[in-house]
Amino acid sequence: MKKIVFLFVFAMISFCVIAQTVQINTLTENEKKEGWRLLFNGKNFNGWKTFQGKEITGWKVIDGVLNNSGIGSDHGGDIVTREKFQNFELYVEWKIASQSNSGIFYHVNDKIGKAIYETGPEYQLIDDKGWPTKLHDNQYSGANYGMHAPKNAVVKNLDEWNQTRIIVDGTHVQHFLNGVKVVDYQLWDADWNSRKENGKWNDYPYYGMAKKGQIGLQDHGGLAQFRNLKLKEIK
Repeated sequence: MKKIVFLFVFAMISFCVIAQTVQINTLTENEKKEGWRLLFNGKNFNGWKTFQGKEITGWKVIDGVLNNSGIGSDHGGDIVTREKFQNFELYVEWKIASQSNSGIFYHVNDKIGKAIYETGPEYQLIDDKGWPTKLHDNQYSGANYGMHAPKNAVVKNLDEWNQTRIIVDGTHVQHFLNGVKVVDYQLWDADWNSRKENGKWNDYPYYGMAKKGQIGLQDHGGLAQFRNLKLKEIK
């Protein structure tokens, strides 16, 4: 019996050591061969700037994790990549604190509009279970915010990392959350145009119109954390 207990304890210690040494913000050799690249190096803000190019303030890199301000700046602290992308697969791991709200954007154009959400579609991140007010169907995590509600989306506990994939291939866009496809739509078709014209984006003429743009992260309200941001362009 003592031997079994010893082996169990040894196995648990070994598991913890392995877990603690898992590398983040790195690429495997296979990923490199497939064309993946890191958007965040885990050390600093190289390759990033604020929306409309102001100095990055509030955001911090802590133990290889990208943290927004944690207090919410009403979009004033949103950050975007310096590089623009058209067709791609994006992978991001994220956590969000209680009653917090953020988002991942694509095809952002920071030369127009007053805020990031006026230009690029948003993959919604929010505390689904703890949000203090009622959410619309297209405001839950994984949604194309304000446009398409997620289906079969399951968000992990607040202390666990979620996995997001966004695939943009021409006009075809897919959202994945923790391995499940939750949104699938076509840009600029009749359905998309109807949703824009009859929804909250009707007053924002630039929304979703760019065919190429920056990847963006939102500092909107509460704490959001990001790691393992990587992208593979689709030729």
